Amino acid sequence: MTYAEQEDKLHPNFTIDTKFDFRTDAKGQDIDSASATLRQYHKILWSKILPNGKMFDLSDSKDGTYLYHKSKIGEFFLSSDVISRSYIHHKRKQWIIQQIPSEVDELHAVVCTVGAYIIFPSNRINNRNTINQYRGCNGLIDDRFDLTLECIRRFYSGQASPLYHTLLRYKTFFDLFVDFCGYVNFFLLQDLVDEQMRIKFYLPFDDFKTKPVFSTLDDYLLYRKRVMEFTNKRNDRIALFEIEYRQKSIKRK
Repeated sequence: MTYAEQEDKLHPNFTIDTKFDFRTDAKGQDIDSASATLRQYHKILWSKILPNGKMFDLSDSKDGTYLYHKSKIGEFFLSSDVISRSYIHHKRKQWIIQQIPSEVDELHAVVCTVGAYIIFPSNRINNRNTINQYRGCNGLIDDRFDLTLECIRRFYSGQASPLYHTLLRYKTFFDLFVDFCGYVNFFLLQDLVDEQMRIKFYLPFDDFKTKPVFSTLDDYLLYRKRVMEFTNKRNDRIALFEIEYRQKSIKRK
């Protein structure tokens, strides 16, 4: 069976609604773990040919694992993680939420769509934090994905960053994408980098010298604007990916 035929088998009813609000089926629980729709979207989107030329078919049938892959390229336990945040439930940011509740609600609605999510390895190595866990508790990252992506960019080029040692534990996962460009293209993150593959930071970047706090309301409003732009553009890329997949599938038939 060719890789193209494997993709067709994995995606018999390939359809993704980029406007679907995962709060609908999460029913008040954590979207990453509770939304069955998001899990299927991840399985559909990332079950495809890797930059290294191998097939990355994901299974959702292994007990106790969100998504799973095992083949000659390795064994991978994967989970969902939100990469666009509104911070609506963060206690230390309630002073912002209280001033502009409608603007925060609008952002939160956007970050409950598929463009705001990605997958990372979920297995703990040597009982240390996973990528999901550490980027959330590291004060120099504060769960911001632009800063996380800068750490991933530096990892591929062998540079130090606040997440370097955490990412190093999952080197076999990042090797799947060959290089930073391969990682960005695979996960449809092109709108968060420029033509030279430099990160388009949401707020001015000081090389991880200080914690990325919102000093003023204007800081948050700029962050909000750029996060919404990125997430909406990534949703557009996901929609285009689906159209292109359908066209290729029709041609193969």
